[in-house]
Amino acid sequence: MDLQEVRDRGTAVLDEIERAIVGKREALELILVAMLCDGHVLLEDYPGLAKTLAARSFAQSTSLRFSRIQFTPDLMPSDVTGSSVFDQRNAEFQFLPGPIFTNLLLADEINRAPPKTQAALLEAMQEQQVTTEGQTRMLEAPFIVLATQNPIEYEGTYPLPEAQLDRFLIRIGIGYPSREHELELLARRLKRGEDEVELHSVVDAPTLIAMQQALEQVHVSDSISGYIVDLVTATRDSKRLAVGASPRGSLALLKLSRAKAALAGRDFVVPEDVKTVAIPALAHRLTLRPELWVQRIRGEDVVAEALASVPTPPAEDSLRAAG
Repeated sequence: MDLQEVRDRGTAVLDEIERAIVGKREALELILVAMLCDGHVLLEDYPGLAKTLAARSFAQSTSLRFSRIQFTPDLMPSDVTGSSVFDQRNAEFQFLPGPIFTNLLLADEINRAPPKTQAALLEAMQEQQVTTEGQTRMLEAPFIVLATQNPIEYEGTYPLPEAQLDRFLIRIGIGYPSREHELELLARRLKRGEDEVELHSVVDAPTLIAMQQALEQVHVSDSISGYIVDLVTATRDSKRLAVGASPRGSLALLKLSRAKAALAGRDFVVPEDVKTVAIPALAHRLTLRPELWVQRIRGEDVVAEALASVPTPPAEDSLRAAG
């Protein structure tokens, strides 16, 4: 698959999903960029802002097998991974796969489950495999987790540990729609005469995998690679942080910027691609100093400072290198 086809199919997916979600093209594109990188997405926003709808819409428009897990305090790891059940007819144990054996997994309100259940996702998210009862089972590609959590309710929740936050390629919020877009949302609902929007399949799983592989054609110049490393290093040097971004953050920026370039119809990365994905890719990987919590400093603020302080390489360097 060439990069022009990646752009065309990506645009078709976004156009189809926008039939259900109005006025959130930028957030939807970031989710698609993460999926093209075979990465996982953490959607953190207030209730009623189409987090679950976004996951279902991507599953419908890409024909991916879809599972949804409602995380609750009494959810057990076996409820996620599956377990063995004794078959009396054959007098042997038979493994019943859990909902994690899918292509697109919606982990709804992931911070409501205890840590041992959250940890059941760790191996699958990193290694794309599940080990239960001493046996390892591979997950079918692609395997993508879209997790949601509510940032305003902390009672009865279990915050995700840094190790699991780092497994997510990006963390984004969808945000409230503008007045114009909310009016359009109401008008569409009145015109349909029903709540649900039926979306059509635009690509299938093999096509999505081919789109992922096509990103290897996107050129990254030495100046862009240096810019990525300098941004990540700036977070490590920040006085506001106890722990900065790891090399996994650098790799995340590299992959996301290539996908962003491909969706823009280019076969090379420019600095603006890196800047667009920097905050979603790095902010959740940073650990603030405890004394700064009361000042409401966020990881997003530290990444924004890094973007402002690190010199941007000239765009023509990227063009010349690509040529």
